[in-house]
Amino acid sequence: MSWALLAYLVLPLVVILGASLSTTPFLAFPPEGITLDWYRKMMADPSYVSSFATSTLLAGAATILAVIMTVPAALALARFSFPGKAAVSSILMSPLVLPHIVLGAALLQFGAYFGLTRNFLALLVGHTVIVAPFVLRSAFALLTPEQRALEEASSDLGARPWTTFFLVVLPQIRPGIVTGSIFAFISSFINVELSIFNTTADLNTIPVKLFNYVQYTIDPTIAAVSGATIIAAVLAIVILDLTIGLDMLSDRE
Repeated sequence: MSWALLAYLVLPLVVILGASLSTTPFLAFPPEGITLDWYRKMMADPSYVSSFATSTLLAGAATILAVIMTVPAALALARFSFPGKAAVSSILMSPLVLPHIVLGAALLQFGAYFGLTRNFLALLVGHTVIVAPFVLRSAFALLTPEQRALEEASSDLGARPWTTFFLVVLPQIRPGIVTGSIFAFISSFINVELSIFNTTADLNTIPVKLFNYVQYTIDPTIAAVSGATIIAAVLAIVILDLTIGLDMLSDRE
């Protein structure tokens, strides 16, 4: 059963990679011949390179900001009782259930009052809003009463609040932060609905670039872009495992 599930997840990636190598001017699988021309065409197009860079920078920055903002929020929600706590929690988690296209339209109209539209900062604000709940949810789940007891023990032994946070709290919730950050980065990187409201011809993310491209033509360049994304993701995982170790990212042991 597990092998069937793995095949179900992997086979679509194999199809994309195969189609990106086809010599035909249209998407075909199995590929009719093998060529890297579509990858060369992608790399020779500055708009694709720029879109990849924009998506990566945007997803990374949004994830970092989400971690900085939501970890304190998770601590406040887990440790304190205050009026409107349930409402605050619901508001912070609402981007998970609200359609991103609605959020994109709302942010566009709101940002117009401040001149914050169709630039990188507008994209960053929107992406931070939609990815923050992933980190908040993952970190909050690990702030258990047992973990609170460790904080109190640290304080009783004379540790200052910042020392307790970095040496006791942070190692305990690190798996949640890492897990949430991964989901946040992926969600930001692949987002189309919100991004499309604040992109321009010179400022484009790769999903929006592909969305606009397929409206006029469908050729293996699309598969090559998707294939490059798949390869980059696999290489990132391998490099992290070889240099740091994936277990170090998700576990304190």
